[in-house]
Parts: sequence; structure tokens; C-alpha cells
Amino acid sequence: MSDTPKFTVIDRRKIKAEEEQENQQTPTAPSEPATAPEAPSAGPQLVVNEHKTATPEVPAEEELPQVPTAKESREQKAAYDASAQRIEDMVRAQNPAAGAQPPVTFEHLVQQFYVSAMIQMGAGTQEGQRPRVDILGARTTIDLLGVLAEKTKGNLSESEKNMLETVLFDVRMAFLELTSMISLQAMQPPPPPPGKR
Repeated sequence: MSDTPKFTVIDRRKIKAEEEQENQQTPTAPSEPATAPEAPSAGPQLVVNEHKTATPEVPAEEELPQVPTAKESREQKAAYDASAQRIEDMVRAQNPAAGAQPPVTFEHLVQQFYVSAMIQMGAGTQEGQRPRVDILGARTTIDLLGVLAEKTKGNLSESEKNMLETVLFDVRMAFLELTSMISLQAMQPPPPPPGKR
């Protein structure tokens, strides 16, 4: 085994369920002083020394937290909606002329990917400034749009399908133009240093 530390993901639902079970089982006469359970940390923990157990090792990729129950999902969604409503109420209190925000739709998701890809390819740079290009990030965003198109095939309305296809075409064309420019610049010899002719 390597000496590199590993990370573990803590599923807080399991800890909560264990605490509830411990609270339900009240001992009549404790023979040893009770020790407080360790409080869970907020996020992944670094594991330095692993304890070997009799169970076979499972690759870390397969150790995923349990899927939330329907009840947990409903409670979480209700809490999220209440929090989002509080934020919207605060925004409207600061700007009474602003109406309620429209619901988020599939078009908003596609537009978000489109804008991200274009910014990663240098669009929106102010005049006179050198564009900052994240070509690998742009490729990832474009590939995500491709995954979205593949996974939603047959489930979109005609307008959603047309919009997604148009956006994919536009960002792929912009990517091709940008990579062509990058290739041409790489093939040109560097300019001579200033002052030498």
C-alpha cells in the first residue's frame, strides 16, 4: 500500500441514524463513563492511517454514499425552496420594481453552457485588452453540451431541440476557428527582437 493519504466521504445520514439508535437505547446502569461521540467534520477527511479489517478491500471509486430517500429529498427540496424564497424576498425588498424571477427552464441551462464556453474562448473581452482563453475549459464545456444533447435525445420539445443543436453548432464552430488561429500562430516563426534588423 502506498504512503499517500486517502480521502473518505462521510455520509452524515448514517451518523445521524447511529446517534438516534444510541439515544433510543438508554442503559439502566452504565458501568463505564460514557464518552461523547466524535462530532463529524464538515466535509472530506484526510485518512492517514487506515485500519485493516477482515472485509475485502473495495476500490474507493465504488464507495459512494447512499442515495437519499424520497423523504430526505422532499425535506431538502422544501428547505431549498424556502431559502430561495427568502433570498428573492430580500432582493425584491431592495428593488420593489423588480418582479418575481421566472422559473428556470431547459433553455436557461443551455444558455449557461453557451455563455461559459464563449467566455472561455475569449468572448466578452473589453476592447484593448488581451483575451484570456481557456481552451481546455471551453472543450470541456462543449463536450458537456454534447453529453446533454445525447442524454436528452427524444425527450425535448422541438424548440428545445433546435436551440440545443444551434448552440452546439455555434460553440463548435467558434472552437474550430480559435484552434485554427492557435495552430497558425504556433507555425509562424517568432518575430525578431526589437532593435535588430
